Amino acid sequence: MNLEGLEMIAVLIVIVLFVKVLEQFGLIEAGLEDTVEDEMEMATVRHRPEALELLEAQSKFTKKELQILYRGFKNECPSGVFNEKTFKEIYSQFFPQGDSTTYAHFLFNAFDTDHNGSVSFEDFVMGLSILLRGTVQEKLNWAFNLYDINKDGYITKEEMLDIMKAIYDMMGKCTYPVLKEDAPRQHVETFFQKMDKNKDGVVTIDEFIESCQKDENIMRSMQLFENVI
Repeated sequence: MNLEGLEMIAVLIVIVLFVKVLEQFGLIEAGLEDTVEDEMEMATVRHRPEALELLEAQSKFTKKELQILYRGFKNECPSGVFNEKTFKEIYSQFFPQGDSTTYAHFLFNAFDTDHNGSVSFEDFVMGLSILLRGTVQEKLNWAFNLYDINKDGYITKEEMLDIMKAIYDMMGKCTYPVLKEDAPRQHVETFFQKMDKNKDGVVTIDEFIESCQKDENIMRSMQLFENVI
């Protein structure tokens, strides 16, 4: 993979890698029939998800699509919830040549919106709905939340560097040309010069969204992942 700029990849990786992992492990499938069995299976897990009608109203998925997603979700998580260990196991299988532990940790925290240490089917659906079917604004809001590690409403250089290093640890050695060890820090400096409009050392959500929306590569690539399922 030829990386033209890690700053662009840092935004797109949130959507691209997550979709790839879903496809690899069967969480995005096609052609499943809408059956009574799907409804019955939803009552057998320890965590029973909300009614499909409610999730359909809250998300951008149809009832049939939700049943497909639930089938794949249940196959990976018979208990009805993901924990952080499950996220790390999935990513370690998908990226065996790198260390995906830290990235999986950050991604899990972004999906665990109520911070209770688990991701329910509802959490999963709402996050996926944004990543696959959301507007550009919604996707960028979600990405900002990922980078805002301490959830104080700002992205610092240290937070972005942590995300960059996690991405590099996971796939940096698989890129071409191979990124140098100091590449994440260099790209964070470049990214901050572009995003931190008032030069106060932090990036607000408005600065983040404005900078991303002005990047044609980011906008074009985001559009490629609309309506994946």
